[in-house]
Amino acid sequence: MNRPDKVSVLEKALADIARGEVESASTRISTDYPFEPVVRQKRGWTHRRALSIFRRDGFIDRYSGERLVYPGALRVLSLLAEAAFPMHRNWKMSETHIAYWECFPTLDHLLPIARGGADTDKNLMTTSMLRNGAKSNWTLDELGWKLHPAGDVRDWDGLMRAAAAVIVERPELLKDKYLRNWHDAAEYLSQSLR
Repeated sequence: MNRPDKVSVLEKALADIARGEVESASTRISTDYPFEPVVRQKRGWTHRRALSIFRRDGFIDRYSGERLVYPGALRVLSLLAEAAFPMHRNWKMSETHIAYWECFPTLDHLLPIARGGADTDKNLMTTSMLRNGAKSNWTLDELGWKLHPAGDVRDWDGLMRAAAAVIVERPELLKDKYLRNWHDAAEYLSQSLR
């Protein structure tokens, strides 16, 4: 169904009200620009689930097509080159390298939960923190964005192997709980794929 221009619907509804036709305005809005209530769903993810989807998408930002970096690799850089690549434990932007917003993969619901989307792997896409924040509760059509194809983790693994190699040489890095959580998820997925 081809709906009328949304602003025109509101304009006509307001004109209806100005003529004292409140019921006509309500009918017009309900028909041409209806409110669609959403039943809230619980959502959540683990490091394993997130990493599984990042790998599925080949560490590609599905909204821009750009490469993203495995969170464990970013943390290794922050632990070993802290002055040049800081990360604040509470994500204070003034004290965290901008790469954490531009290159850090996050999960986004293609159809937002707030708009009726399901918390299923099929509805989850890999994107950067920057684009996740910009997308918010909008659909791709509303933003004029397109969904880029997933990458292939065999071509780009988000620097997972590089981070793992550093950890083999410096196992003391795993004292950092944040890194350990991502590393454990990577180890689990690696073993389950064998």
